[in-house]
Amino acid sequence: MAVQIPDDSVFSSFKDQCLSPDGWISRYSKGGVTVWCQAEESRTVQKLKMRIVCKDVAAETLYDVLHDTSYRRKWDTNMIDTYDIGRLTANADVGYYSWKCPSPLKNRDFVTMRSWLPLGNDYLIINYSVKHPQHPPKKDYVRAVSLLTGYLIQSNGAGCSTLYYLTQMDPRGSLPKWVVNRVSQFVAPKAMRKIYKASLKYPDWKRKHSPALKPWMFPEQNSLPSISVGELTLQRGDSLENIDESGATEEKTHHSEDEET
Repeated sequence: MAVQIPDDSVFSSFKDQCLSPDGWISRYSKGGVTVWCQAEESRTVQKLKMRIVCKDVAAETLYDVLHDTSYRRKWDTNMIDTYDIGRLTANADVGYYSWKCPSPLKNRDFVTMRSWLPLGNDYLIINYSVKHPQHPPKKDYVRAVSLLTGYLIQSNGAGCSTLYYLTQMDPRGSLPKWVVNRVSQFVAPKAMRKIYKASLKYPDWKRKHSPALKPWMFPEQNSLPSISVGELTLQRGDSLENIDESGATEEKTHHSEDEET
């Protein structure tokens, strides 16, 4: 299937999904973080939406944090690796990301096409999974599929913002129910708070690390190799190996120090 770079209508639809209460069931609401699940929840494809109010963080700062790969290595402790593969347009690229899953599950990874759009007081970043011929599934990972994942950042005035995160993902593998519950009740809220804390520290960090380098805002700074959308095809789960992890028990998992509440 052909890959298309999102146009304004795609961004508008994504924003509407973030803001609309229709069809969502609240699963968690505590400490400024809310997590919703889709009412019509599929067994395999999970759809989650999260919101956190970020006091003392400007919308522009959140936008920079979510783009800045170098800084992500500092705060995203669940990440194993991430790198940019190539540039499609001034506001679209292709990248790789892998993250740790709770033992005994296998770790997951993605190859995604990412696109972004500053829109007045709003900032949007969305991605979905693609196939790139030079980055096939890896032996030690389960290649997961993002059908649509992204962020909406809204300014709440000077130095305050609200962050929405929405993801429709096929993690591949018949995951046990406890994994799904743990994501909505524990992993997702923890991830949102981690972004918030990282954003509070970002201005000081950035002043010491190439403060003028922001290729997501200044395309002329982008040094990635240019790639054609014709090199890519849509990644969907039916072309990937399905891993049965339904028998994995929660008792076998271990919590890292970073994950403790």
